[in-house]
Amino acid sequence: MQKNRTLIEKIYLFLKGLAMGAANKVPGVSGGTVSFVLGFYEELIYSFQKINGKAFKLLFNGRFRSFFNYINAQFLGLVIAGSIFSYFSVSLVLDYFLKHYELYVWSWFFGMIIGSIWYIGKDFGEWNFKNTFSLVIGAAVGVGISFLTPAGENDNLWFVFICGIIGVSGMTLPGLSGSFILILMGNYVLLLVDSVNALFGVLTDIFSGNFEFIDDPERIRYLKIIGVFTAGSAFGLVSISHVLGYVLKRWHQIVTAVIIGFITGSLGIVWPWKEKVFKQVGGDFLLDQNGNKIVENYKRFLPDLSVDTNWYAIFYALVGILLILGIDYYGRRKTS
Repeated sequence: MQKNRTLIEKIYLFLKGLAMGAANKVPGVSGGTVSFVLGFYEELIYSFQKINGKAFKLLFNGRFRSFFNYINAQFLGLVIAGSIFSYFSVSLVLDYFLKHYELYVWSWFFGMIIGSIWYIGKDFGEWNFKNTFSLVIGAAVGVGISFLTPAGENDNLWFVFICGIIGVSGMTLPGLSGSFILILMGNYVLLLVDSVNALFGVLTDIFSGNFEFIDDPERIRYLKIIGVFTAGSAFGLVSISHVLGYVLKRWHQIVTAVIIGFITGSLGIVWPWKEKVFKQVGGDFLLDQNGNKIVENYKRFLPDLSVDTNWYAIFYALVGILLILGIDYYGRRKTS
């Protein structure tokens, strides 16, 4: 699948990776859904699936050009580079907007996911009993996950490795938010906020010639954590992609029906109108290592339409839907 791409195609791929990476960091939003909507999901799965024994044999035999062509390295490199860059750029902007304009951001994502359900389902084909049953199963799992209660933080390195495997599933499974799963496992702040910020600080120090971080045990701890998390993520990407590649090839419609159901069922996670319910013990709020209250779950409610901000939120939801429709229109024009 490796091919020569124009500069514009390379920029588009990088930007798609940027969007997927930013989505992966936002709880409730799936990077896999973004890749599905932007039209590179199956190539992503196919490329990760090519990281296998044959690929390593080519690499160890020094056949580097054949290795890069075999694993579709140009595509993977651009998408992954965009995803990594987003953690230190776009995702920081998203963190800011989630902090100051949370209702509008969730409304925008809610609209995008509704648009994504239509986008994925519009060319589905026949809805027979088997496909409909698969849809219902996917929806039931999505609803069930959205009402689970998060666990406490755990920095055991084996558990962090498992978090990497499960957390990265958001890149490969549309509708499943890796970030939300990390919240349920209790390690979202540790892995996607504290460790990423620590890594960014270390990289900044290295580029400025400052290596004092070597003597800081807390920063070394975070580097170990993010290193193990990255290793788990890489292992998860390859292993899950092999499984997905297999099932997509043999049961494409059934898997797609499950994905549509799962995305639909998980809409409750990104429902804009909700209040945080914090963990308490004996009337006292539990705090994380940074002194922030630990979220236990969310209390969802219907919007009060007499409040102007709720109308603004509905507007942003419509913007999210129109954005997906625009992407679909652009894709159809490009292929026609």
